[in-house]
Amino acid sequence: MRKQVSRELVAESSRPMVLSILAGGESYGYEILKQVKLLSGGKLEWSDGMLYPVLHRLERDGVISGRWQLTEEGRRRKYYRLTSRGKRQLAADRENRRTVHGALEASWGGSHV
Repeated sequence: MRKQVSRELVAESSRPMVLSILAGGESYGYEILKQVKLLSGGKLEWSDGMLYPVLHRLERDGVISGRWQLTEEGRRRKYYRLTSRGKRQLAADRENRRTVHGALEASWGGSHV
């Protein structure tokens, strides 16, 4: 049985994860979901219902922008990209995560939980 990552931790890491993925270039929802799964080695499987509210909030906050485009099949798909504000937010998130991660690693030391 696979261990689940807590919902709180997933929710807290959603912004930096999405921003990091979009730092690699423009993408759309389904591709972002696939990328999260790939980057986590299959341990994180976000749903549409989890991702799209995050994308909408990030767009409302001005850290990403979206544009609609027609696919070859004639469907509309929304592509997202980082804004300048999003790049600054990602840099701040990275620094904060590294600080927290370093503190956690130091506090765990050599203990084997």
